[in-house]
Amino acid sequence: MKPYSLRRRLLLWLLLATALLGLVALLDTWREALRTAQSVSDRVLVGSALAIAERVTVDQFGGLEVDIPFSSLEMLTSTAQDKVFYRVDGPVGSFLTGYPDLAVTADTPGGIAFTDGTYRSVDIRSATLTREVSTGARSIPFSVTVAESTRARAALARAILVRSALRLGLLILGVAVIVWVAVTVALRPLERLGEAIAERSPGDLRPVTADTPEEVEALVNAINSFMARLGTALDGLRNFTGNASHQLRTPLAVVRTQLALLDRSAAPGPVTDASAKARTALERAERVLAQLLVLARVDASSGAAVLAPVDVVAVAKGVTAELVPAALQNDIDLGFEGAGTALATADKVLLAELLNNLLTNAITYAGHGAIVTVRVTNTPVTVEVEDNGPGLTAAQMDQARQTRHGIARPLPSLHKGAATGMGLGLAIAAEISALFGATISFDQARSGSGLLVRITFPT
Repeated sequence: MKPYSLRRRLLLWLLLATALLGLVALLDTWREALRTAQSVSDRVLVGSALAIAERVTVDQFGGLEVDIPFSSLEMLTSTAQDKVFYRVDGPVGSFLTGYPDLAVTADTPGGIAFTDGTYRSVDIRSATLTREVSTGARSIPFSVTVAESTRARAALARAILVRSALRLGLLILGVAVIVWVAVTVALRPLERLGEAIAERSPGDLRPVTADTPEEVEALVNAINSFMARLGTALDGLRNFTGNASHQLRTPLAVVRTQLALLDRSAAPGPVTDASAKARTALERAERVLAQLLVLARVDASSGAAVLAPVDVVAVAKGVTAELVPAALQNDIDLGFEGAGTALATADKVLLAELLNNLLTNAITYAGHGAIVTVRVTNTPVTVEVEDNGPGLTAAQMDQARQTRHGIARPLPSLHKGAATGMGLGLAIAAEISALFGATISFDQARSGSGLLVRITFPT
């Protein structure tokens, strides 16, 4: 997808919003301009009608006469070459002077009436003024009607609109410049953030500490969170590589040594002994490789595993039953304690792998004649694997507790006198427990000797 410019997008939206508001303002200005032009023109019409009305007098025969002052009509024709029409009517609609076919507006209580219309194919606005002149004995009513074409008021309204449009255009241009500068300044923290990240080496996964505004904090936090997850993934890869090199080096060296002995020996006794040792070393390498693959699967599942309610009792019973033959071969009394159902949020396959690793370690290192017990309890759901073997030294217990906190390093040995390198099972157990959100602890067995591994699931 082609990247777009945030600056141009913000500018476009702000200008569109300003233009829309400007159109609304122009419409309101147009209506106000029309009202203003009409109000001004109406005052001029009234002034012209009053000037004519003042020149209406009574003649010697008791009738009305009028002397139209030139100034009363001149004030109407001073702009836009407007056309002016007038008429003066006496009592009972008797026409005195002016344009006889000019319409007269009906009388109103205020003595002045306005109307719009067309006269001689010209749009006009007229005002009719009703007055009375006194003869001493009686009052004679009369009316003065003055009309003008609407060119002047239309020109005035257009002038107001054009000036308002020009001011609004300058305002929009000023807003565009201000927005452009403001957006440029506002985006500088993003540019600095990009430069700070670009200057880093590929292995620098420290949190970003660039000076950014509040609105960019969410982005910075997301970047830092991603770097933390990437660092965790790289640590897991390094742990996996270290574990693989450490765990596989010893059995492969044994195989190489025994094969060399086979090449040098012709007697059947040493050949059989070396062959048995090589077979044992290969089996151990195969077991270590399987554990490493499980550990890699757990690392890959972090953050993506789909957890669901699992019956821990059923899984623990199944794993215990599968390992009974191996326990009998080592003269181990393997038992299970727990009844009913204990539901916990987990992955069934990974939970079985976790228990299998703990039980395999216990069976392998507890010693002949030992007792290994698997125990499941409720409230909260807890799984315990306990043996009465030699147990761990204080240093080994400390290292096991470090493994519990996510340091997936193999222990030198799980029990006193055990072979090197089988602490990988505890690392797997710790990784899977962390994936489930469970806690794993390592303590001395209740009998006083041996190891008790407890996994507590969250409620």
